Amino acid sequence: MAESFLPGEAALGARRAIDHISGVTDAVQTLLAYKGAAIAVWLLLLFVLERALPSAPRPGSDGAWGWRRLARNGGLWLANIGLSPLVVLPISIWASQHALAWRPGWWSGWPGTLIDLLILDFLIYWWHRANHVFPLLWRFHEIHHLDRFLDTTSAVRFHFGEVVLSALARAGAILLLGIPIESILVFEVLVLTGALFHHSNLRLPPKVERTLARIVITPSIHWVHHHAVRADTDSNYGTFFSFWDPLFGSRSRTSRTAEMPIGVEGLGERPFPALLVRPFLVRR
Repeated sequence: MAESFLPGEAALGARRAIDHISGVTDAVQTLLAYKGAAIAVWLLLLFVLERALPSAPRPGSDGAWGWRRLARNGGLWLANIGLSPLVVLPISIWASQHALAWRPGWWSGWPGTLIDLLILDFLIYWWHRANHVFPLLWRFHEIHHLDRFLDTTSAVRFHFGEVVLSALARAGAILLLGIPIESILVFEVLVLTGALFHHSNLRLPPKVERTLARIVITPSIHWVHHHAVRADTDSNYGTFFSFWDPLFGSRSRTSRTAEMPIGVEGLGERPFPALLVRPFLVRR
């Protein structure tokens, strides 16, 4: 799901933005400083590896590297880079500073962080599922699914409206559960590294992928979620841990194949400007 990804200068801009919010700890500043750099390195590594060791053939209609597609995905990503320090981070920080103070003492430190990560992943599973159920949310989430191929850039292809809605929904959880901003930032790193991995076109040894899939979402699981068949699109909602879908009956029985069509059933990709305005158009 939509998470903020702040590399380089954008991370510095986010730090300047939160400097004006009182009560931000040194730990938050440190996490923010390293978050963007770590994710950027991971994205670059997977971007290179998936082209050296592809699992599925790249479509030839957009050139060997798919520059037009990369430009669309990159444009959506850049819009969210600008939005994150102005809207997403301030919302999360404000929520953490005004959260209900009911958490017991044992729910703190690293054990508390681990509990927070599990709860946040559980909640994002249901938020992702809601994005496929409620038409208003699907209008924005559909932009992510209109991508006709998957690679690491798909993981950062989200409409800015979905990013804002996700930030507001997460703020509600932070307020009610008292989740500290440190846990939120650690979770963002976890989710983004996982999303870059399971959207990637990296070919893994079957035994390695089967082993990983017992715990985390892998490309073989998530590519089925992007299958251009609505029954599969509305399945496999997990974001990081892979056990929520079997637990709540949303795991698809479909197996990934290299020739599996990707996208939204009955719809094609749109030019970048059309992607920006599509959620706001009247539909019959």
